[in-house]
Amino acid sequence: MGKHSVIIQLENIVFSYAGRKPVLDDLSFTLEEGAKLGLIGHNGSGKTTLLHIIMGLLKPTSGTIRAFGKPVETKKDFLDVRRKIGFLFQDADDQLFCPTVLEDIAFGPLNLGKSPKEARKMAMEILERLNLKGFEDRVTHKLSGGEKKLVALATVLVMAPKALILDEPTTGLDEDTNIRIINLLNSLDIGYIIVSHEYDFLARTTHDIYSVQNGQIVYNGDSSALHSHYHRHAIGKFRHRHETLSSQT
Repeated sequence: MGKHSVIIQLENIVFSYAGRKPVLDDLSFTLEEGAKLGLIGHNGSGKTTLLHIIMGLLKPTSGTIRAFGKPVETKKDFLDVRRKIGFLFQDADDQLFCPTVLEDIAFGPLNLGKSPKEARKMAMEILERLNLKGFEDRVTHKLSGGEKKLVALATVLVMAPKALILDEPTTGLDEDTNIRIINLLNSLDIGYIIVSHEYDFLARTTHDIYSVQNGQIVYNGDSSALHSHYHRHAIGKFRHRHETLSSQT
């Protein structure tokens, strides 16, 4: 593994939904500290299932999970993992449950024992960092899809995680917000896994690309293989995609 510490290590993971063949079959995978990885694959290949197993939301049929060098097996073990690894759900509505934006973002720090004053300060700082100042009193369920995604991301980042796992983080975001998220991720000094169908986004935020194929993770190479670039035209900016990874269909 070299000099980098291992954040997550999966060994021989098997998982299947009731009555179906395994979605993940003898899968092994490692996330090292500081690694910025993209994960691709066709719908139903098991990408989200894999993320949910890492976070303890699903239990594998067999195999072992280690986090920060320790086996992760019990509910208490996974609660500790969730304090250290921030997870962004694909659907922001699965993440947001408080009446207002400020309450949603402050919930995590309060749960860690911060005082209401400390939690509010942390929430306001992350709102400003995400250019969401003024959102604190807005009603969460009335936000647009893109706004909900940004607030969900704020609830993750306010916890100062040691790593991130992001499931389709740009769904519902306009181009300007997309670029804001790209710049934010590139400013972080922690590792992360991003599941996305947006190759341009992955090319600009990750270093290495993996894909889920036939129940296992396959290394596809450097993110530059996605061959992403932007073209500017008189009527605006358009992304130009070259899908060179044969594993994606």
